[in-house]
This record gives sequence, C-alpha cells and structure tokens, in this order.
Amino acid sequence: MRLACWQAVVRREDGERRLERLTEVAARARRAGADLLVTPELSLTGYHATPAEVARTTEGAAALAERAAAIAAGAGVALLYGFPERSGAMTYNTVRLVDARGETVATYRKGHLFGPGERAAFAAGDHAVVQADLGGLRVGLMVCYDVEFPELVRAHALRGTDLLLVPSALARPWEFVAETLVPARAFESQLYIAYVNWVGSDGLDAYCGLTRVAGPDGRVRTAPAIGPDLLLADVRREVLDEAREATPYLADRRPELYSDLTAEAPHVRS
Repeated sequence: MRLACWQAVVRREDGERRLERLTEVAARARRAGADLLVTPELSLTGYHATPAEVARTTEGAAALAERAAAIAAGAGVALLYGFPERSGAMTYNTVRLVDARGETVATYRKGHLFGPGERAAFAAGDHAVVQADLGGLRVGLMVCYDVEFPELVRAHALRGTDLLLVPSALARPWEFVAETLVPARAFESQLYIAYVNWVGSDGLDAYCGLTRVAGPDGRVRTAPAIGPDLLLADVRREVLDEAREATPYLADRRPELYSDLTAEAPHVRS
C-alpha cells in the first residue's frame, strides 16, 4: 500500500475552501500512486479546542464529511479525515476512514482528550481498538494524544493492526512526541504508524509539522518540520513479517506476569 500523508498548513477558512484544498490534494495523491490519503486532526474544520469554536464548526460538519467521502470516490483514493461529530447531546473528536469508493469502513472517536480545553469541548470515545481491512492490511485508527499511551498501541498490535493511522494537532514544544515516541511505539509494537500533523500557526498554537511514517523495523520517513508537504511512503507486508521475526516482542511477551494491569478494553471491527 502506498500512503500519502498531508501535512497541511493551518488556515482560518470556511469549509468550502477546505474541501477545495482536499480535492486538490486527493488528486495529487492519486497521481503519485497513493492508495490512501491521511489528513491531520479535525482536517475538515481545523483544530479547535474551546466549546464555542467547536460548537460553531460542528454546524455543517456532517455535510462536510459526506462531501469528503465523495472527494475520495472522485479521486479513487481511500481517505482518512477528521471532523467534530455531533451525536445526541455529545460532540466527539472523530476520524473516519472511507475506501476508494467513498464508503465508510471505520469511524473512531478520540479516547484520550488532551488538557482542559479538549475535555470541555468534546466527549471521550469509549472504544479502544477500531480497525478495518484495507488493501490487504489491517488498519487501526487513533487521534493525536492517544498514541502517547503505549498500552493502547500494544492493544492494537495484539489484535493484529498492521498500520496505525494517527492524525494529529501537535504543537510546540512537544516535538519529541513525533521525534521519539512515535518511532518507539512503531518499533516496540511491530507495526507501521502514520503520524500526520498540521504545520504553521493559528494565532493560538504553533504546530510543529514533523509528519512521519515510522516502520516496525525502526526506519522512519519524515516530512520537514516547517512548511506544507505530501509525504509518500510504502507499507510492505514483507517488512512487517521480517521485523516481527527479527524482534519478536509480541511473541516473547509474558502476560501472566502483568495480567492484573491489562484489563480487556472495548474493541470494534468495522
């Protein structure tokens, strides 16, 4: 599978312009041979973490999501996008994976909310491991802060995730999350991680870019720390197999030593 990871510049713009940019990038990704385009956290509305801003962007977000799926179908590329999802009285920080026909194959609600701003604006999702089969791989979904919890990444690995998609809104001075934690998570759990971030400043935060695809063999392909980019990387089954044989962390685990710390987590296969 060939990934295209869109490190997008933060801009104050309406949904229509965001969809125009997404259409352009999806076409560019497909021309480059990509099977899947991954976008940053809350890519359809921009990242906002105050209740007032989230309430404003939630209006019309469902319609934007439908049109994003149509963009994927038009380009012939699978797509992961993020949006504030309203469900009853709750609003979730949601990512949705659609296939190259624009059909939804998985939806995940961010489970670990970062800081008082997010916790005031969003409800936390209650499904730990959300997966879908795409392009011969088992693909798992997370959002930003989720990947900083090693037990959640390991839960994905134990349930067979090959490629973990992690849209993000990582701001300075937290660069070490992308630079250190993401590659470590990929290596220790023997899977690929596509970590896709915003870049630029929205006047409140300065996003640090550093989009990357980290492999199970310790190799990392990165986008620059500044500026927009469309990072292309290939996810290969043989690399997964060779890495899991060379570094058999999953096979060598002794869960009986720490079973009291690993209670079963909710699991969804879409």
